[in-house]
Amino acid sequence: MNKKEKRALILINAYLQSEAQYSQAERMKEELEKLGVQADIQRNDGFYAVVCDNKIKTSLLEKYDFCVYFDKDKYMSEMLEKAGLKLFNSHEAIRVCDDKMQTYIALTGKNIPMPKTASGLLCYHSDAKLRKKTVEDVEKLFSYPIIVKECFGSQGKGVYMAKNRTELIALMQKLKCRPHLFQETIKTSIGRDVRVILVGGKIVASMLRESNGDFRSNIELGGTGREYAPSFHTQMLCQQVAEELALDYCGVDVLFGVGGKPIICEVNSNAFFAGIERVTGVNVAKAYAEYIYENVYGV
Repeated sequence: MNKKEKRALILINAYLQSEAQYSQAERMKEELEKLGVQADIQRNDGFYAVVCDNKIKTSLLEKYDFCVYFDKDKYMSEMLEKAGLKLFNSHEAIRVCDDKMQTYIALTGKNIPMPKTASGLLCYHSDAKLRKKTVEDVEKLFSYPIIVKECFGSQGKGVYMAKNRTELIALMQKLKCRPHLFQETIKTSIGRDVRVILVGGKIVASMLRESNGDFRSNIELGGTGREYAPSFHTQMLCQQVAEELALDYCGVDVLFGVGGKPIICEVNSNAFFAGIERVTGVNVAKAYAEYIYENVYGV
């Protein structure tokens, strides 16, 4: 290989077949190649990475200068990074943001407003019966409706609302063997939020998302988006979140509290940008590619 040739790997998951995932990778490839970087899109089953002879061995190191990691496989990200491959985002940023409860824990103590949240008890036996006390403990912490979330999930999937005890028990039974959490409902923000995209800790685009009757505002669930200028306070909070979690790229979802007070809802290290590009006209992929290029090559 010509040592002067700039090469990038764009890594996607082998099992996902989402059009949005492939589109995201293609857009990054397009923008990186405009900068003179040869970019290869590869599924994470197209190479090897193994723990062997007291080190990580992989077939990728000699081929690429860096990797745009559009996957959430925390074992693969850590192995590639430990083997010496530069990742965008970093393994630690991906690991923390992939787990919603872990994200809230990481941001605790930083003066960042977030909804009151409690981790759900994890059960290791599917035939175990839900205890009445466990339900009552949740009810002591939260008033109905209660938001119940699976810790791993995106695009609004795995997010539920329990309006009463019957619905809460059903959700607790359903999720007892999966990592999950309970959260207060921010009633002033039901069905609407702000999605803010940051690159290198700086805001590049933002939109207001509103649902058509659903308590979730995700575009993927039928919500609509329009360009939106967040308040100065919201901007500062989003930038702080990106800095605290050491994110090169992220989408931060912000709820409207009482009086419009911003409340950080979720942080996505692999936020899809096609929707916000359409709504705002901002070339998010270009901004991310240029940030990576400067970070890696220094020019």
